[in-house]
Amino acid sequence: MKRDLFKIANKIFKSRLIVGTGKYKNFLETAKAIETSGADLVTVAVRRVNITNKKKPILTDYINSKKITLLPNTAGCFSSEEALRTLRLAREMGGWKLVKLEVLGDKKTLYPNMIETIKSTKVLVKEGFKVMVYCTDDVLMAKQLEDLGASAIMPLASPIGSGLGLLNKINISLIVKQSKVPIIVDAGIGTASDATISMELGCDGVLINSAIAMAQKPILMAKAFKDAVISGRNAYLSGRMKKLNNASPSSPKKGLI
Repeated sequence: MKRDLFKIANKIFKSRLIVGTGKYKNFLETAKAIETSGADLVTVAVRRVNITNKKKPILTDYINSKKITLLPNTAGCFSSEEALRTLRLAREMGGWKLVKLEVLGDKKTLYPNMIETIKSTKVLVKEGFKVMVYCTDDVLMAKQLEDLGASAIMPLASPIGSGLGLLNKINISLIVKQSKVPIIVDAGIGTASDATISMELGCDGVLINSAIAMAQKPILMAKAFKDAVISGRNAYLSGRMKKLNNASPSSPKKGLI
């Protein structure tokens, strides 16, 4: 049986669950949630990393960066120039080439600015970055990003931090069917069942932050998402039964008494 590998830019990951590192009470809780989730790829907002005050703790004091891949992202960037500067800084700081691009349109909706996102993707790919791109659930935009050389497409489920779940299953499904690079649902997922549905649609992974960090019991929620992603992937690989408009008896008709 062929192994079901989760590969991004030729790097293989054990878990299809990617987690963020913001909004937790402290780094200890962050570390416990990451460990419980089983994630081996975690996002780090470069613009919010403490690199000046040596008296304050940093994330790498609590997680093993040899076992867990850190994914620098451009959270908080509202222009191509900001995003490019942030990721170039990340490359200088830690040699990172696998990055998450996020260029926001406005502070109220936090929707991706796709014009700036496309502009940034072009430049970053030319500079040798392996770019995972946060984007709208627009089918044509997703295809354009893939054609530009994006290493993964990350359409939102709903607005960042909203917890509204998957609002447009049809578009996500269309993006999955047309794409040859990994599709990772990013933003707006509220609970474990949202992750399962995303995986059942054929998505390669999900990225979760607020739904775990803002839960009443973050560590338990991290386990729920771990199980949900595995379950959803298995359901997708199993090939669900066809939907029928009429009932179909579960017992065979042949040989009835």
